[in-house]
Amino acid sequence: MFQLIYKNRYFQNLEDFKFLDENEPEFLKNALTFCKEWLEGKESFAQKTSGSTGSPKTIFIQRKSMEASAKGTGDFFQVSKEEVLFCCLNPAYIAGKMMLVRSMEWQVPVILQEPSSNPLLGYPFPILPTFIALVPMQMEVILANPETSELVKNIPHIILGGAPVNFRLKKSIIKNGISAFQTFGMTETVSHFALAPLRENELLYTCLPGVSIGTDERETLWVKSPMSGPEPIQTNDLVEIENGNSFRWLGRADFVINSGGVKLHPELVEAKAENVIEKFFPKSRFFFAGVPDQTLGEKLVLFIEKETQKPEISESLIQELSLKLDKYEKPKEIVFRAKFVETPSGKINRKATIQ
Repeated sequence: MFQLIYKNRYFQNLEDFKFLDENEPEFLKNALTFCKEWLEGKESFAQKTSGSTGSPKTIFIQRKSMEASAKGTGDFFQVSKEEVLFCCLNPAYIAGKMMLVRSMEWQVPVILQEPSSNPLLGYPFPILPTFIALVPMQMEVILANPETSELVKNIPHIILGGAPVNFRLKKSIIKNGISAFQTFGMTETVSHFALAPLRENELLYTCLPGVSIGTDERETLWVKSPMSGPEPIQTNDLVEIENGNSFRWLGRADFVINSGGVKLHPELVEAKAENVIEKFFPKSRFFFAGVPDQTLGEKLVLFIEKETQKPEISESLIQELSLKLDKYEKPKEIVFRAKFVETPSGKINRKATIQ
């Protein structure tokens, strides 16, 4: 049975959601308003996009698309009526909204928690949730705390989205025996449409039931799903499709580097180099990018968010990267920036940082 639980308050029927106190926290008002509109039968919801398929914009998501997304996720995980959901993402965004939709569609309780870096800290209920959605930063903080790291080990269904899971976090998840999945999706597909288990091997995403995928002449992914409507959605993501409904992500088409005729996917190079860079510069952000070069057209450069370092440190790092990377993946130069430029959503703005 659906219930929204916040602290010692329980919301279940439409009438429970109608009386909104203006003094409530913003995230709670967002959650109560959305649930009220959903229970009233509203068919369309305004939502800002992330910019995965173009410039960020406001789109309208149909109720039937959200219902299809909840069904696809439920079928993927084979959820039961015994599930208890935990929503610790802002319901103003699609990931938070979908936790509420899953609860209403699956007819199971959802515990609402104010979004924070460690939403499991001081967890107040005797029953642990069985399904939780987190951003990677939250999982990192949860695992760094002895109390919450023990709690999260006992949650059977964990999905991580909003940003890629880095090498350090993936290693920690595997070490702790946690069952977690990296999501793949965008606002236009109503949250995720594919999931990849976080294991020792490279990420292989499997589509939710009912989802069809393919690639165009650029080898960039298109997706057709019950969540996104009858027309395929074209993305800017380069992929390798395996077995029809699974794929490996290679990176963004607009980030591909052509260095002397060799095409390099910086996101793949980053994944291979991450543990080496972590050894030299723990917890420093970094990325690879192409910079104009008279001879090569573009040369591969490694950017690290750190104050300028001594030349010998850069040389040592490049030498160690040479042992890990292929011949053409070795950076021609390392550039240090005290602070990377960020997008409004907090992601690295690569182009602006390079400039």
